[in-house]
Amino acid sequence: MTTQAHRHGPEELCEAGLELYGRALRDGHVSTAEADSAPCLVDFGLLYPAVSAPGRLEPVAPALALHRLLRTSADRIAGERLREQRLAETFEPLMRIGGQLTAATDQPGIGVISGLDRINEAIATAMAEATRELLAIQPYDGRNPAGRLARSLDRDQGLLDRGGRIRTLYQHTQRHSPAVTARYEQLKGDAEARTLDQITERLIVIDRTVAFIPANADRTLALEVRHPVLIDYFAVIFDRLWHLATPMHPQVATKADPGGITTRQRTIAALLIEGHTDAVIADRLGMNIRTARVHIAKLAATLGSESRAQLGYLIGQSGILDREG
Repeated sequence: MTTQAHRHGPEELCEAGLELYGRALRDGHVSTAEADSAPCLVDFGLLYPAVSAPGRLEPVAPALALHRLLRTSADRIAGERLREQRLAETFEPLMRIGGQLTAATDQPGIGVISGLDRINEAIATAMAEATRELLAIQPYDGRNPAGRLARSLDRDQGLLDRGGRIRTLYQHTQRHSPAVTARYEQLKGDAEARTLDQITERLIVIDRTVAFIPANADRTLALEVRHPVLIDYFAVIFDRLWHLATPMHPQVATKADPGGITTRQRTIAALLIEGHTDAVIADRLGMNIRTARVHIAKLAATLGSESRAQLGYLIGQSGILDREG
């Protein structure tokens, strides 16, 4: 087969590539000679040389290969979003092949869910079966959260009614959100919320048996993770962030603002020193860019700065980043 026939992306695997990859998944390997007819499989990282058997190529698990390809494409321009959708559609039938080398039939793993409705349905199904705990990290995405919070209220209350507990992490900017405040006024049971200046991407861990994380920038693709090692890792990360966070509900904690510099302004100062733009700072702290600029202006006024360059110098000289927040 000519090189011309293989000028395609992994979302459009050629007929020879699909057939050979499927056979590799079923048999556990193919020869390098067989792979000559579909060099795209090696180029896309779907086949790799066997360490113990020269001349043999072994398949990468479809879920792992798909996750790697999606992570690469998620950083590209918005026009690449369609390609991610086609990747999910291409790999969906392959992931049903029971390759003994890639995963045992009873081995938990990673699944890909496409579309907001299907993602919400999968979370709702997992929540309906939950009896113990929901851990959630909910970053502000610039949209009004009222609709999303209202849709999840009944399913969350159901877990609380069954004796479970809910722990949620938000950014500090959500402490005074009417939608978030109203949510916790309505929930009855063991529900707590805490906040940090910066949190990770969205994460949902249910009963420490299943987790959901975004698989692309606009969150129209998600990974459903059931591998116990990854679930434990997510739970440990959440627990460490939880212990660093400031209580928001049911008890509210406040911090003193020594020296006229608020905790928020110290966080912004640290991001400015790292060289981040106003837009990045706003995104990291869960606020709009106008609010971020107001905080930066107040910080500059407090330190007596007249320019962005001077502000960086004065932050370094002031020692405010050395103080306990």
